[in-house]
Amino acid sequence: MIHSFLMIGQSNMAGRGDIGDVPPIANPALKVLRNGRWQRLFVPVNPDRPFSGISLAESFADAYQRDHGVDVGLIPCADGGTRIDQWREGGLLFDHAVMQARLAERTSTIAGVLWHQGESDSVPALWPSYGEKLEAFYAALIRALKLEDVPFLAGGLGDYLADNPALKDHFHDVDRQIEAFARVHPMTAYVSASGLPGRPDNLHFNAPALREFGLRYYEAFRKLERGDKVFAEKPREDDALRTDIDSL
Repeated sequence: MIHSFLMIGQSNMAGRGDIGDVPPIANPALKVLRNGRWQRLFVPVNPDRPFSGISLAESFADAYQRDHGVDVGLIPCADGGTRIDQWREGGLLFDHAVMQARLAERTSTIAGVLWHQGESDSVPALWPSYGEKLEAFYAALIRALKLEDVPFLAGGLGDYLADNPALKDHFHDVDRQIEAFARVHPMTAYVSASGLPGRPDNLHFNAPALREFGLRYYEAFRKLERGDKVFAEKPREDDALRTDIDSL
């Protein structure tokens, strides 16, 4: 049995933490989707750029696995620097995420969606329409994948953006819209990034912060749980293909 989680958003979901700054997570029950099949998790989980690194999804998956006693798979689809317009229904990023999720559903049950995005929209021309676009994206994703009973966890933006000259004036405006969005949907949660430190670029969380952020995502997930799980396990088409291919 594999419970899988879709990773979507921009660079802080993909992960930009320096790999050597935190101890590795050594849990053989953690998997990552590669070429439609599950392999043992390795870092970077979401290699959208040559400088990808630690992601919050790793500590989230580890905490989930230890509590639930099942294999946990991550479906990496985040892409650094992307605006929410680029995640619209019918766009390349949206269609890619849906495609990967559908492949994952053939050998796992999607148990949640991990979303972190908004820095690229924290500018004067884009922030006022962020909430409306997030609502449209969420509705389209849930409809496409039939994930009405699955938690959607949306992370807040980092305090350190106050020291980023390009984003300091409006990142709070975007953050408030993310939080407001999560309040009106029963299967969504806002995950606060308050107090989590950033890298010197004042754009990305550092590796220790990402480890902590992942645990905050998991705590938010737990608050949505009813009993042992919040989703219905679905029939899987290709259970025979679940085996790791690490040794090949």
